[in-house]
Amino acid sequence: MKKNYILDTNVLLHDPTAIQQFQDNTVVIPISVIEEVDRFKRDLSELGRNARQVSRMLDELRSRGKLSDGVPLDQGGRLRVVLAPPADVRGLPNGGADNDIIRLALELKRTEAPAPCIVVSKDINLRIKADGMGLDAQDYETDRVDINELYLGHSSIELSPDDMQLFREQGMIPYNGEPRPPNEYLLLVNTADPQHTALGRLDPEGRTIIALIPTPRELATVRPRNKEQHFAMDALLDERIRLVTIIGKAGTGKTLLAIAAGVYCTVERKLYRRMLVSRPTMPMGRDIGYLPGDVGEKLNPWMQPIYDALDLLSTGGIRAELRSGREDGEGPSLIGVEPLSFIRGRSIHHQFMVIDEAQNLTPLEVKTIITRVGHGTKVVLTGDIYQIDNPYVDSTSNGLSKAVGSFRTYGLAAHINLSKGVRSELAELASNIL
Repeated sequence: MKKNYILDTNVLLHDPTAIQQFQDNTVVIPISVIEEVDRFKRDLSELGRNARQVSRMLDELRSRGKLSDGVPLDQGGRLRVVLAPPADVRGLPNGGADNDIIRLALELKRTEAPAPCIVVSKDINLRIKADGMGLDAQDYETDRVDINELYLGHSSIELSPDDMQLFREQGMIPYNGEPRPPNEYLLLVNTADPQHTALGRLDPEGRTIIALIPTPRELATVRPRNKEQHFAMDALLDERIRLVTIIGKAGTGKTLLAIAAGVYCTVERKLYRRMLVSRPTMPMGRDIGYLPGDVGEKLNPWMQPIYDALDLLSTGGIRAELRSGREDGEGPSLIGVEPLSFIRGRSIHHQFMVIDEAQNLTPLEVKTIITRVGHGTKVVLTGDIYQIDNPYVDSTSNGLSKAVGSFRTYGLAAHINLSKGVRSELAELASNIL
């Protein structure tokens, strides 16, 4: 039986193509949702771009007939744009898209029974309110990742003593086991002595286990402290891996490792012309003009964790000129710190890009970033999927989780999940018990 799906504004702003994702069912958009979309269309942020895309798409669909009567969609369903009924005895006042959505859903449930009527929203409170009114409500799940099946990026296998010895001597060994994702990291366990282990990585073709890249002495300040950090450092240092995703809770070292590897590869090895660092501390593209000062001064509060990492590196084995240079307002030419609003429209070549706090990005925003990558550029996405500030995404629908799931079968990408905190004993305890 075909269903009626009533979409909230946040669904369209999260994914402008959402109206095409409901197969052969009917998608219903209240007039008040169109009005909310219209209020976003002049915004310079990613939400504004999504709003304009929604408006253009709806305008193009007008050529297929009257939206009020319903027009066919590419996937076989239909789209209707409908005016919500006025306030009724249920006590929902006029005004506000949420109440309009619920009144419209109640009306369609009454007049078009037995066809199911479902409210689709990324707003938890609207879903709760709809459920309280006897309506079916669900989150927009088209781009969701099963968090229980999220790829960890590493596992363990057993090797015979002879194979372990061969791996130690040659730094590689043929792999003939069950198929695994390319660039999966492996803890190699000696079958004769489980305490005897080694670390390796499956090559992009999935045929050979290769040794990890040794951490250079210049990075002694941030030398890996556990096997997962060794895995992450290897992925960061290997120039053949073009996309690295690192997930970890606070204090696991994901940001520091990424910055350290980027500085080393850019300044010491000169594999890249520049390191570019950014954080989505605000919805992607929001104007920073409301903050005082020039661009550098505006970004200082948001980028403080990046500056902290650079300061730590500058006191270690990395060159002293990597200090942030904030005293004179001039940052080092080899390291750029920019807001994500400057990314769109660019083609970024031969740079080491670090996007910190990537869990606050939508899948579309991550796509926008990665599609800016030109020749010779490496992209590193880091974040904690359980610590999200963006109200439009959660642990299963954010861009970082989506990137992990989408790229796991490709040889130019690698992923590592960091689980052990290394910042301090107190920080690790607080992360676990508070």
